Amino acid sequence: MDWKDRRQMVKIAKLYYLESWTQSEISKKVGLSRPIISKMLHQAKEAGIVEIYINDETLHTVELENKIEKKYGLKDAVVVASANHGAELIKRRIGQAAASYVAKKLDHITKMGISWGKSMYSFIDEFPSQNQENVHLVPMIGGMGSNYVHLHSNHLTFHLAQKLNTTSSYLHAPAMVETDDLKQRLMNSKDIAEVIEEGREVDIAVVGVGIPSSQSTMAEMGYFAKEDIHSLKKADAAGDINSQFYNAQGEDISHPLNKRTIALTLEDLDNIPEVIAITDGVEKVESLHAALTGGCIQVLVTDDQMAQALIEYYDEEKE
Repeated sequence: MDWKDRRQMVKIAKLYYLESWTQSEISKKVGLSRPIISKMLHQAKEAGIVEIYINDETLHTVELENKIEKKYGLKDAVVVASANHGAELIKRRIGQAAASYVAKKLDHITKMGISWGKSMYSFIDEFPSQNQENVHLVPMIGGMGSNYVHLHSNHLTFHLAQKLNTTSSYLHAPAMVETDDLKQRLMNSKDIAEVIEEGREVDIAVVGVGIPSSQSTMAEMGYFAKEDIHSLKKADAAGDINSQFYNAQGEDISHPLNKRTIALTLEDLDNIPEVIAITDGVEKVESLHAALTGGCIQVLVTDDQMAQALIEYYDEEKE
């Protein structure tokens, strides 16, 4: 390219990118056809005359979303910028993002399942009020009693139903019972069996992701003790969804806690068309990786710290 051609290319690029001229206007000014103008603009980028940058704080989160979607084969990933905020504000921002994502889907579904926990609380607390009488809400795990009631699936489901001016079911059972035999008897009772079956038939399920740790919400609520944590680790538990524990491959493990929990199982979740997971906290990265590897999650909503940790963990596992 001689200096005259380069000069003309720079002139055309300046008019188009900096002065917002249309290709038709440039064509008339320089006396060249529109296809030639288009070709020269393309060549200007190839020659490094034009370099395009997206200057926005959300750019890096979009890149993280794309990487996670490709690595885990997800339908969608939504990553919010943490921007050095505290843990509670980050959880709120994730809840806002999840609420915005789910709200756009409600016109196209008839049933939605709701799990339990702190991430679910933030999601529902941030959900905008709207009229969605077409959607029936279903709790996916039991939850009774007066302690931590705001985190129970029944309470969260009812709270969201009020915001949506719609109906919800109630699972008349605790999340966890003393014995496997008691669980089976409760699961066979008509009222509980009907709600569990409703849960299996939802179009969308929204869940959190937990870890077998003394720092977990389940431990905080008294659902298991130190010896349970030890036995979970001995059984190779990597994490839990809907209080159903799984291993590093995201597969259900044989453990007494799973057998005593009144909830939809991982197999049930596998058969739901769209499962949306909401989570934060890099201490959960191994648990989240295992859950995504298992394949029951189609959509992930998290923050950029967790997203970056997840990508690095995935790459290390693949080495």
